[in-house]
Amino acid sequence: MRPIEEPKVYLVAKTMLEPDGLNAYLRDIGNPDWKPDPGVSNAENLVEAAGRMCYRSWQPYDPAKPEATNPNVTTVRQGNDAYIGNVLKSGHGSVLEHACLTFICRNVSRVFTHELVRHRAGMAYSQESLRYVRLDDIPFWMPGSARANETARKKIEEVVDFLENTQKELSAIFGMADLTDLKEKKQLTSMFRRVAPIGLGTTIMVTGNLRSWRHIIEMRTSPHAEEEIRIVTGKIAEICKAHFPNVFQDMAFDQVQGSWTFGHTKV
Repeated sequence: MRPIEEPKVYLVAKTMLEPDGLNAYLRDIGNPDWKPDPGVSNAENLVEAAGRMCYRSWQPYDPAKPEATNPNVTTVRQGNDAYIGNVLKSGHGSVLEHACLTFICRNVSRVFTHELVRHRAGMAYSQESLRYVRLDDIPFWMPGSARANETARKKIEEVVDFLENTQKELSAIFGMADLTDLKEKKQLTSMFRRVAPIGLGTTIMVTGNLRSWRHIIEMRTSPHAEEEIRIVTGKIAEICKAHFPNVFQDMAFDQVQGSWTFGHTKV
């Protein structure tokens, strides 16, 4: 068994605006008096653009610009922060779905990934394959409750070591070291993984839109959530708050519960 450190999260991709296309659209609808906020992320400007397009609220009503303005709109909110704040307050969260974030989660277990992939709407996943990865050195993160109990920790280590040795013994039984056929190797490795611990360390890439991330953070940092997924989702929440402060402006950390809460939950 190879002890691994606490799970890690890396933000590896985020939605970018294509300014030429957006500017061409704005010209075609009459050049409204609106520009992306230079002080915020591309993703947050895209969210604002989606909302303003829906309601033709690029600027106050101008009869000369019928495709860009709305006679029902005589004043508009200025600034991305104020605009998105009203989106959150009104619950019109569909515009948040246009912007996505991609994370790599490392040193996580399949306990974590089995729970994470239950979130399907607006999400995409790519996970390390155990059909190709041979488990002769099982990475394992010990949960806090086990670390706090010496007897429990030793028992878990014994079980993981046994399962790791079982992997090695099966590899020897089938002569894996001498096999050259990839198809046969995959079949055997796939069979071996059936006796691997669900807590073994793995890596997953996950992409989700901002609306989905808000939901997942609220659900999975709850005090009722499993320990590991609370740790990982808490790290994701910190990154979201730092990189997208307008979309997550109503999100705050509860020091007592150790969870992230939202002022507007039904977005």
